[in-house]
Amino acid sequence: MNVGLNIAAAGMLAEQVRQDQLSNDLANASTPGYKPQTSVQSSFGALLLANTATGQQIGSMQTGTDISKIVTDTAPAPLQQTGQPLDFAIAGDGFFAVRTPQGVRYTRDGQFSSSAQGALVDADGDEVLGQNGAPIGVSAKGTVPASALGVFNIKGAQEQGDNLFTGSAAGRATGSVEQGALEGSGVDAIQTMTEMIASLQAYQSGQQAIQTIAQTLQASSTNVGAVGGP
Repeated sequence: MNVGLNIAAAGMLAEQVRQDQLSNDLANASTPGYKPQTSVQSSFGALLLANTATGQQIGSMQTGTDISKIVTDTAPAPLQQTGQPLDFAIAGDGFFAVRTPQGVRYTRDGQFSSSAQGALVDADGDEVLGQNGAPIGVSAKGTVPASALGVFNIKGAQEQGDNLFTGSAAGRATGSVEQGALEGSGVDAIQTMTEMIASLQAYQSGQQAIQTIAQTLQASSTNVGAVGGP
């Protein structure tokens, strides 16, 4: 297969993954506690070029890029005061824990409420857990002391969607819980939109390269077919 086509196609596939990641980040620019992601690109490696007649090496050419991994930026974001008694934010490091049908998951989104049974729950109705792993009850006044919430130090945190993470709990984290506040989204909307435009332009450049190569190959095959004998 034409090497140029391989390079252009690989670049387009990488930018498509990056566009999906950036679109998801932008859609969560106002989601409390959301952590943005970064697509890390890596090279497939170089192709050694040689003279087809003599076999002499004449250099190398890169063979394209790929998304090697997607990294989540878990750095704390600024807190926003809401005044709501069941809104909580972690100032510093750490995660809240919630019990989901898939097991215990961790989140920085502290926008909680009270269930019909009087338990503190997240937006999906999953119970929020204290440091001892037990559900947290909401008082008759509709309040919960900030000290009741667990703040977990998570090793190897991996984003699982729906603003939830998996990982290994390793004791209490150093962050403190603030009541009546939420952590803002970690997404910089302007920067993300700028990166989306740059990614789209890179994708379009790949399209144009493929079209140019296709036209060249078609012209070459037409001209070769038109060459007559002496």
